[in-house]
Amino acid sequence: MCHLFAMSSGPERIEATFWLLDAPDNPRAQTRRPPDGAGFGAFEADGTPRVARQAIHSRADTAFAREGQQVVSSTFVAHVRHASTGRVDDRNTHPFLQDGRIFAHNGVIEGLDKLDAELGQARAGVAGDTDSERYFALITREIAARDGDVGEGIAAAANWIAEHLPLYSINMVLATRHDLWALRYPDTNGLHVLQRAPGGRNQRHLDHASPFSEIRVRSLDLTTRPAVVVESERMDEDPRWRLMASGELLHVGPDLTVTSRVVVAGPPAHPLDLDDLRPEAAASQTIAVPDLQIPA
Repeated sequence: MCHLFAMSSGPERIEATFWLLDAPDNPRAQTRRPPDGAGFGAFEADGTPRVARQAIHSRADTAFAREGQQVVSSTFVAHVRHASTGRVDDRNTHPFLQDGRIFAHNGVIEGLDKLDAELGQARAGVAGDTDSERYFALITREIAARDGDVGEGIAAAANWIAEHLPLYSINMVLATRHDLWALRYPDTNGLHVLQRAPGGRNQRHLDHASPFSEIRVRSLDLTTRPAVVVESERMDEDPRWRLMASGELLHVGPDLTVTSRVVVAGPPAHPLDLDDLRPEAAASQTIAVPDLQIPA
C-alpha cells in the first residue's frame, strides 16, 4: 500500500530526519519487492516549497530512499509509492507540487478520460500520467475557483470524483507553508491522526517507524514541542491515534488548532473493490507482510 505521512509543528520550524525505506539488510525489507518511488516535501524559511523524490526501478535505485534526509520546516509530507496508475517515473512519484502546495494521495481513481475532460485547461499542469496528479490538478482548480479557500476546494474536488468516477480510495494529504489538510474517503484505506503533546506518550523525541518496512521519521525537537501527525497506519503504540471517518476533512492550522468535518457524505456513486482493480492496482492497495496479504 502507498504510505502517506504528513506532519505539522505549528508556529515553530523543527528539524526532522526521514528514512523512506528501511536499510536493505533489515529482515522486513527483504520480504517484499521495493516500492516504485519515494519522496518528501517541506518548506524553506521564506515559504518556498521543496520536493525531493525518486522513482525506484530496482533495489539498485533505493539509495536515496534509504539515506537519512534531514529537513527543517513546520509542515512536512512524505510518500512511498506502490504504483497503481502510471509508469514508474520520477514525474509520477509523489509528492506533487502545484501553486506552492505539496500533495500526496493513496488510492485508485478510474475513468481518467472523463477526469481529463473535466479538467480542461487545468490538465496542462499535470506533468505525469497518474490519477493522483490529476486529482491534485482538480483540487488546485477548485481552490482557485473559491478565491484560495483550500478546504472548500478539496471538498468540491472530492465530491465531484465521488459522484462521477469509479474509485477505490481518494485519501490525500496537502500542505502549505503553515497549514495541513487530510481527507479520508471512503473507508477502504485507513488514515490516522495523532495530536502529539511535547514528548509524546513517554516524554521522548518523535521516532515513528512503519511496521511494514517503509517510512521512518525522527525529530529530537519534538521532545519539547507539540505536533500533529497524519499517517496511513499507526506507527507507534500511542493510544491517542484516531482513525479518521469516511469523508472527513481534517485541517491543522498555523497554531496547531485541529478542526474536522465530514465533507463527502455517503458512499461513492461508483465504488470499486479489490476484485475490480487491475492486478497491479490491487497489489498497490494491500499491505504485504510475510505469508499474509492484509487489505489496506
